[in-house]
Amino acid sequence: MSDRQLILVPRLSRVPEHEARARAVLHWLVRREIVEALPTTCGRGRGGMAYAIAAGARRVVQRPERLPFGQPFNGLEIITRRCIYTPTRDFHDEAGCPECRQEIGEAFFESLDEWTPGDTDNFTCPECGHENEVNGFLFLQPCAFSDLGFIFNGWEAAGFTPAFLEAFTERVGFAVAQVIVEP
Repeated sequence: MSDRQLILVPRLSRVPEHEARARAVLHWLVRREIVEALPTTCGRGRGGMAYAIAAGARRVVQRPERLPFGQPFNGLEIITRRCIYTPTRDFHDEAGCPECRQEIGEAFFESLDEWTPGDTDNFTCPECGHENEVNGFLFLQPCAFSDLGFIFNGWEAAGFTPAFLEAFTERVGFAVAQVIVEP
């Protein structure tokens, strides 16, 4: 089984009513029996609390035999605070401007010191002056920056089906990034 986390993150810094949206998505996942209704100690985050994998998870992944049933870390953690979601290993810190197509990674990632506390949601390209929401820039590797994130512990090897990702995106209401993280 994989120790990797598969994280689904809206590509938006400030998701409107993010806590209510998190509850609605959780309720939807519980109704479909993808995760259990009550948290247990099957997570990796603060306190280790997460919503354990449920039998219906087999219906929403490409390789059900790779799901982390019986593993100590198999639950869904929901984050409702501003976070940076990037791969922890071999992340290249590369970003590009969607306007001028120049590499601006160093300046972009330095600017996240202002993004993290919520001072801004935008970044301005140092090459051409194009300003956009931070998630609107180009990245070679999947990453996202948001106040809402869904961390599926150990689900990476199973891989979500396109149909599930489409339904999940519809529930969240915004395009989502899939970020793979090794704890």
